[in-house]
Amino acid sequence: MRHARDADLDRLEDLLAKIRELPGLKEKKRGVFYRKSRGFLHFHEDPKGMFADIADPDERIDVTHAAGQAALLAAARRRLAS
Repeated sequence: MRHARDADLDRLEDLLAKIRELPGLKEKKRGVFYRKSRGFLHFHEDPKGMFADIADPDERIDVTHAAGQAALLAAARRRLAS
């Protein structure tokens, strides 16, 4: 599983736009989000699809399809609210 490249992230641009709207996150590199000074969220690509790694607690979510993208946004909102 490799870190997502720009071409991979192009497929997730709508999701990235929604993540950018979440309060408290800073996108230091395209698709790599930090909360304060700690890594919070980044993406991977492999033959099975696109995956997001989210911290606090660590979790990998399949974001290949809309249901996984919605799950990621919900998980990010929960973590940011705590």
